[in-house]
Amino acid sequence: MYPASSAPALQGKTAVVTGGSGGIGAAVVQLLAAEGARVVIGFNHGSDRAESLRATLPGTGHLAVHLPLGDASVHTAVASQLESLVGAVDILVNAAGYTSRIPHTDLTTLDSALFNEILLTNAGGTFSITRALIPLLQKSGDATVVSVSSISAFTGSGSNIAYCAAKAALDTMTMSLARVFGPAVRFLCVSPASVDTGFVPGRSRDDIHKRGAATPIGRAVTPEDVARSVLACITHLRTATGTRIIIDGGYQL
Repeated sequence: MYPASSAPALQGKTAVVTGGSGGIGAAVVQLLAAEGARVVIGFNHGSDRAESLRATLPGTGHLAVHLPLGDASVHTAVASQLESLVGAVDILVNAAGYTSRIPHTDLTTLDSALFNEILLTNAGGTFSITRALIPLLQKSGDATVVSVSSISAFTGSGSNIAYCAAKAALDTMTMSLARVFGPAVRFLCVSPASVDTGFVPGRSRDDIHKRGAATPIGRAVTPEDVARSVLACITHLRTATGTRIIIDGGYQL
């Protein structure tokens, strides 16, 4: 038997969402707030979008915080700020990242400097934010970290080679963190195929929808699909940690 409850699933919880001002991150922010969480919307350049989003959320206590991937000193400062304000963090969703559409044959454009920038920002930045918040997640005693990864991590067919490498690093990092920080903190990845957002410059929505139409579910993955998967990781997949949840609509089949 499952206990009946009319209370929101995340009532009284504090969630930090990186990249929370748009796309997948914004969908996650909206869903977690709807489920009762107090949400910290981490943004890089989307200050106005983050504040506009915050103003629409149900509940109280939501914050919009500048949280770029590439500045570890900011990550430490934000962690200190949150410790003073809320004491503990129950949920961290790593939705921030960036990429560029570069053919895998074009090793001239994807030079070593750009490769390292994409790898360090997407994987290294996520590690830095997670590292800064680990003490607050441990204080929760029942925390969940969900990172938005990609099937590019294991198919090698993403927007560029460096992005594939970064997502593979994120998946492996998730396994390592899960092994050493359980049971107080669980770590998971959700791994979509192309999502119907403007995340990848130069990739058209028509292309995304054509690819989605060719999958067994017959449509593209939406930001809301990813958000619901994130929520499931937090509320329902209680014995899952150190693994990826593939939500590609059967794209690989």
